Amino acid sequence: MNKLSKLAVMILLLALAVSACAPAATPASPTAPPAAEPTDVPVEAAEPFRVAVVTPSANNDLAFSQSIHDAIVLVQAAMGGPENMQYVISESMFVVDDAGAAIRDYASQGYDLVIAHGSQYGGVLQEIAPDFPDISFAWGTTVDTFGIPNVFAYEARSEEGGYVNGIIAAALTESNVVGVVGPIETGDAKLYVDGFVAGVNAGNADAQVNANWIGSFGDVALASEAAQTHVGAGADVMAGTAQMVVGAIGVAKDNGILWLGTQASQTALAPEIVVVNQIYDWSGIILEIIDLIGQGTLGGQSFEITLENGGLYMEYNPDFDLPADVRALADETVQGIIDGSINVLP
Repeated sequence: MNKLSKLAVMILLLALAVSACAPAATPASPTAPPAAEPTDVPVEAAEPFRVAVVTPSANNDLAFSQSIHDAIVLVQAAMGGPENMQYVISESMFVVDDAGAAIRDYASQGYDLVIAHGSQYGGVLQEIAPDFPDISFAWGTTVDTFGIPNVFAYEARSEEGGYVNGIIAAALTESNVVGVVGPIETGDAKLYVDGFVAGVNAGNADAQVNANWIGSFGDVALASEAAQTHVGAGADVMAGTAQMVVGAIGVAKDNGILWLGTQASQTALAPEIVVVNQIYDWSGIILEIIDLIGQGTLGGQSFEITLENGGLYMEYNPDFDLPADVRALADETVQGIIDGSINVLP
């Protein structure tokens, strides 16, 4: 069991134990005199922990925003459901000023944890968080807390699964041309593309890997155009990252080009061409953040999800006939990254 999973289980067991064992009222001592007549004063129930999330795209985008939504849903279930953890989300906050207004509104309402899920939200979070010192904020993907005591940060070491996907692409390409569509050269997007390119180069010295950046996280049309460029260059395997990749996946599907996904499962969009997805599972670090808040630590720490701690994992499409030797190579690569024998980005 990985480290984050162990922590999640420990927190869950603790929460369940407390919930199961806490009496509704203090029982009378065996030696105490007869109890007094009951009063009409009600016992006040504990308030649920409240989490608000702001995302740049829809929570079913098959990519970045869905990854945090899926994780929060898992955490809510682990904590016993909505009666113990309330969750709200503001989706499709492409405009940073609109996201900032939503973040400030949630803080004003006293939410226990406000998550700004997007590297583009860093500037507004720096302005807002100091105004609400009793509220915890988190943002990603980054490790920068700005030195603000009520801000947590989280990062996906996406180059790890990117490297694995690159190794798979290098083994599957027949044209020896591989394409990757990137959004903006920052955060986990840059890490993923860098890792993917490194994996292709390590796995196939004869392969040419072409990377292009469209300058947007959400422009589906530009992603489609970028993918068409790779088709024109002869690519028979492609990858990409961020919510705009649905456009690129559509082009890959139309042209019978294999696709290697990241952030969330993209298999349902094109099961005939999606080979594997690197999945982001933020649930472990979210549980850890909630536990820290419960102990009085409102921020000042950063977290990373990796293949080693299980926050990242490879999900293979069961309907794609991946050759056994390629799957074995991928598994060996994952293990090499975990044990340190493979250095993804020297």
